[in-house]
Amino acid sequence: MAGCCAVLGAFLFEYDTPRIVLIRSRKVGLMNRTVQLLILVYVIGWVFVWEKGYQETDSVVSSVTAKAKGVTMTNTSKLGLRIWDVADYVIPAQIPDETTVCETDANCTAGSAGTHSSGVATGRCVSFNGTLKTCEVAAWCPVESDSELPKPAFLKAAENFTLLIKNNIWYPKFNFSKRNILPNITTAYLKTCIYDAKTDPFCPIFRLGTIVESAGHSFQDIAIEGGIMGIQIKWDCNLDRAASLCLPRYSFRRLDTRDVDHNVSPGYNFRFAKYYSDPNGAERRTLIKAYGIRFDIIVFGKAGKFDIIPTMINIGSGLALLGVATVLCDVIVLYCMKKRYYYREKKYKYVEDYEQGLGNQMDQ
Repeated sequence: MAGCCAVLGAFLFEYDTPRIVLIRSRKVGLMNRTVQLLILVYVIGWVFVWEKGYQETDSVVSSVTAKAKGVTMTNTSKLGLRIWDVADYVIPAQIPDETTVCETDANCTAGSAGTHSSGVATGRCVSFNGTLKTCEVAAWCPVESDSELPKPAFLKAAENFTLLIKNNIWYPKFNFSKRNILPNITTAYLKTCIYDAKTDPFCPIFRLGTIVESAGHSFQDIAIEGGIMGIQIKWDCNLDRAASLCLPRYSFRRLDTRDVDHNVSPGYNFRFAKYYSDPNGAERRTLIKAYGIRFDIIVFGKAGKFDIIPTMINIGSGLALLGVATVLCDVIVLYCMKKRYYYREKKYKYVEDYEQGLGNQMDQ
């Protein structure tokens, strides 16, 4: 048993308990108060006032429809005098030539169609010009040619066309819904208003030229090769206030990047065709490669409303942060100040176990 006790006695455990030391120092007290004040400013100013930490939040669910309006006239050698209205120039985007040199029919595979081919190979090797032969393809004739773009833009008058945007939003967590055509907007008002960031910021009808100019670009320049414009609608709603104060905010930017030093495949274009039959009954088509401006409407935002759970969580977090002031002051006092050794001596006190100390006295 004596040996066993000797072994157990070899294990000594230390236990630390906090000790409160009151330091009568104006410098230390001012530092502690400053840290506490900064924490309170952060919790009250940033968490509760700016970030509204007392609110539950929800993201927006949205649907958008758009309607363009405008009429213009063109007069060209190919099309003659023509009137263009919304049925002609508003086209849903459709995701839609290569010449293969040959010597004999054996070099041409019937039914093949290359990625850049204008049609499907017939399997015949025919003359292309006086010196070359090529694989014949079954395709619409003549083959598309886009070597020259019309300058100025063909429908340059589209700058004054308008776009009506109808946007409905819903916050499912709060069962709150609204649309960008506000309750005070009447039919008569919609017939005359045009969006203006300063004088008419809630009109849902936008002039196309204004959209492009607001993004820092020229409509006439972007209309030549096409481009993609983003119409951003932001809904940030504080549902603790009146619903009438939940209003849309519009902004505009160009989404396709334009790099002057790397101008490969710039802008935006797509192809579509209109089919008809000639007097002989043969089917024909007019292929149009349209360079235009695509408008992407992007809706985002969030809503907030008071809830006791996030409020209590943020209050508890703020109270816990106040303890950081004491820890920070301890570090500065014990390791950075000139009297750190003196303060450290007062802060820490080493006490031997009572039973162990009594046993040592009895041995003596």
